[in-house]
Amino acid sequence: MSKLGDLGARLHRGEIGYDFIGNRKLWYGLSILITITAIAALAVRGLNMGIEFQGGAVFTTPKTDVSVSQAQEYVEEAAGHETIVQQLGNGSLRIQVGGLDTEQSDQVRAELAKDLKIDESKIAAELVGPSWGEQIANKAWTGLAVFMVLVVLYLAIAFEWRMAVAAFVALVHDITITVGIYSLVGFEVTVGTVIGLLTILGYSLYDTVVVFDSLKESTKDITKQSRWTYSDLANRSINGTLVRSINTTVVALLPVAGLLFIGGGVLGAGMLNDISLSLFVGLAAGAYSSIFIATPLVADLKEREPAIKALRKRVLAKRASAARGEDGTEDGVEAGEAAVVGPRAAARRGRAQERRG
Repeated sequence: MSKLGDLGARLHRGEIGYDFIGNRKLWYGLSILITITAIAALAVRGLNMGIEFQGGAVFTTPKTDVSVSQAQEYVEEAAGHETIVQQLGNGSLRIQVGGLDTEQSDQVRAELAKDLKIDESKIAAELVGPSWGEQIANKAWTGLAVFMVLVVLYLAIAFEWRMAVAAFVALVHDITITVGIYSLVGFEVTVGTVIGLLTILGYSLYDTVVVFDSLKESTKDITKQSRWTYSDLANRSINGTLVRSINTTVVALLPVAGLLFIGGGVLGAGMLNDISLSLFVGLAAGAYSSIFIATPLVADLKEREPAIKALRKRVLAKRASAARGEDGTEDGVEAGEAAVVGPRAAARRGRAQERRG
């Protein structure tokens, strides 16, 4: 068996593990800090909206020896507006100029052809109106709202409302971080970005549902035993599916990274690059939230139930009693310890048996 496979098996059996639930305040704090930074960036810097949303013209030239910086100079001088110039894989240039109407677009195209020494008819021009971008944005918000409602309803029916709330918080967390990174770094928001943002919701939800399914199975009839608390079993569920979650995320990120870094470098920026950029950021954020946010939040909500509270008291009392019986002290065992350190628990039982022998 491979090292990773052996690690996954040991995590699944509870022989080793990390106390995700016990350290949840650290991850909550980190997520809150990232979210506040993202919101502050949006409030201060805003988003660099693409030409599809603000209106303007897109010019595509044939292959040329003119550099990107030189072409940008030519266009800004002719148009009087900020310009985005990108070199495509075949040596042609894609030039975006915001705030142009049809007449201004024709003038800039003529000036550009003269400066680049290219036949004007060989420069493709596309005029985009801001109303089209507004329609796309409205449809995206509608799609997002419908998706969120359906997700919450499904999880509330298939699992329970606490898991639905946790999944909803994780999804909002992922979107906020992705949009915040776009604002901080200044990435351009295009129609491809919107498509990518809507796509990452499914990926983010997948890992979360896998953990929830394991948690639902392991906590069935949980109040009929007094060995594990809900948080213990939640921690085991995360550890048990950890390698699977990592594998799924890595496998999903590799082709996206190929599209983003290799495809973008060879083919140049475009719709494909815009989609892969939002997917890459969103997939990484989704993997984080599935492990560090969603399930710990479910455990927090469940531990507020009277029956789960009573169970926790029974478990802690039993562990404290077992600890006193083994070493004569009054120190109890930490609530999450048994769910994380199987070998140490076995070692304690061995020492107790030796004393009794």
